[in-house]
Order: sequence, then C-alpha cells, then structure tokens
Amino acid sequence: MQKVPARTVFDVITDFLATEPSPQEIIDYFLPDDLQARADYLAERNGEGLLTISEGEEHDEFIKVDRMFSLLKTKMKLKLKQQSG
Repeated sequence: MQKVPARTVFDVITDFLATEPSPQEIIDYFLPDDLQARADYLAERNGEGLLTISEGEEHDEFIKVDRMFSLLKTKMKLKLKQQSG
C-alpha cells in the first residue's frame, strides 16, 4: 500500500496560488511528483474498484482540483491570447 502524503493536494495548490503566479506559471504548473504519484495510484485503485472510503474521498479531492485547475489554465490561456491580440 502506498503511503498517504502528509500534505494534501489543497495545501499544495493554495500554497502555489498564494505566491501570486503569473498566467504562464499557472499554465505551466503541475503537481509535485509525490502527489501526482498518489493521484495515479488512487485512480488505478478506483479503476479496479478497490478504494477504501477514505481513499475514495481523497480521490474525489484530486478530481475536484484537476477540474478546477483545468478551468483555471484555460482561462489563463484565453487571458494571454487576449493580451497578445
């Protein structure tokens, strides 16, 4: 079983956003390797129907963050496009 990271995905994302990143830095942002590995692990277990209740909740957090960041990155790309046009 994979060890749960001490920091949550929300901790990492809010720490990043608190640095007031530029639109390009937001577009270029990816989760740290340990959290991405955890997300991948949970997705795999989910696909196999093996998530515990707490893992399911954690998996849901990763999905919410992924959706939010996808939307944010899209908005930042539009912002940069408007600024250059």
